[in-house]
Amino acid sequence: MDQISFAEAEYQNKKRKTRREKFLDRIERLIPWERLVKKLKRHYPKGGTGRPPYPLETMLRIHCMQLFYNLSDPGMEDALYEIESMRRFAGLRLSDPLPDETTILNFRRFLERHKLGEKLFAEINKHLDEHGLMMREGSIVDASIIAAPSSTKNKEKKRDPEMHQTRKGNQWHFGMKLHIGVDDMTGLVHSLDTTPANTHDLDAADRLLHGEEQRVFGDAGYRGIEKRDSHRDRDVTWYIAERPGKRKEMDPESDEAKVEKIKSQIRAKVEHPFRYMKRMFGYDKVRYRGQAKNRNRFHVLAGFTNLLLVDKFLPT
Repeated sequence: MDQISFAEAEYQNKKRKTRREKFLDRIERLIPWERLVKKLKRHYPKGGTGRPPYPLETMLRIHCMQLFYNLSDPGMEDALYEIESMRRFAGLRLSDPLPDETTILNFRRFLERHKLGEKLFAEINKHLDEHGLMMREGSIVDASIIAAPSSTKNKEKKRDPEMHQTRKGNQWHFGMKLHIGVDDMTGLVHSLDTTPANTHDLDAADRLLHGEEQRVFGDAGYRGIEKRDSHRDRDVTWYIAERPGKRKEMDPESDEAKVEKIKSQIRAKVEHPFRYMKRMFGYDKVRYRGQAKNRNRFHVLAGFTNLLLVDKFLPT
């Protein structure tokens, strides 16, 4: 048996758990690791004549921590050397050869190359569906702007061509839009897409509905959705919010105003996934150029978000 290091001995004898340790313990319990590893296994390199690859689950756990804390590749390498709780979560010891930033980068590119973020998201949702947590009767659709660097002080001397600027209220934003469809009962994300920020919310709406809905909720940006060719044949009831100007003119005690309030209360569920992805996981600004890499990351974050949203309903 290997002798433990001084750092490991001190860690075992400390008197309280940090917030990071509590979160990692929680997410360790929630993520169906075996299922996700199986989903990735057929794509993962088997090794050849050179140095054997790190175990798939180890690299997946490192990638997950990188997303939890929105770390760069060098930042993730440093964290593995500095933070004992993160090494333990990855199943590593300080005496082990730890993955360097290039290995961490290559694993991320491996996920992006095979579009595995979307597959991990689908597998997590399948896991939740088997526990009776993914409903199908109603959906809420919404979009949120994710900022991107607007500076041209880079190698190409220009902005990211896959991002765009848009006006919201009296303020201009440059970046992309994250579009999500969530269940109107549980608030779980069932579909996701990204577009340049100037894309109208209606243009992505058909990609957010799974086709089994009986009702759909959306804010005023989705008014007229039922007239679109892609939605005319849908047998659903549309609950789209009135425009703010018209709502101000309503008598607060009228039935019409009360209906709008109920719509708003139901639509509020869609804000929770945005809060997790943009605030808790810190991804309110893009880390990569282009849509594909960021979309791959958002799929994985949406999977984590769903697990955290239904934590109390999953078996321990």
